[in-house]
Amino acid sequence: MKIMSVDFGDARTGIAMCDKTEFLASPITVIHEKRFEHAIEKTAAAAIENKAEAVIVGLPLNMNGSEGPRAELCREFAAKLSEKIEVPVRMWDERQTTVSAAGFLNETDTRGKKRKAVIDAVAAVIILDSYLQWRKNHPGEF
Repeated sequence: MKIMSVDFGDARTGIAMCDKTEFLASPITVIHEKRFEHAIEKTAAAAIENKAEAVIVGLPLNMNGSEGPRAELCREFAAKLSEKIEVPVRMWDERQTTVSAAGFLNETDTRGKKRKAVIDAVAAVIILDSYLQWRKNHPGEF
């Protein structure tokens, strides 16, 4: 199944996609959009253009598992996105993904403007990788 993941942000939204075999997650793009509704439209267009069969939206939980204002905004984003596309949309715990993405970019010595341009897409890849690992242990479940 081709699954797209979304790391929603106030100014940049990272998009990643896996292949049909669910083996490899790759960054697709970063949507540069500060307007909430436009970010939803552009994300929906990316899902359609890339023929996503499902979409995973990162859910930024607090470290204790509770939800704050940011998680509520991401839930609203996912709900409105699901109205624009005809494939299932699911929330997925994204705790520590930006930290992991920053660590990966440190290891590859990616700095400055290039780092800012790709960190959200890398975070989306990490979200998708986490979800794909879960799917391996839960075949047939979405």
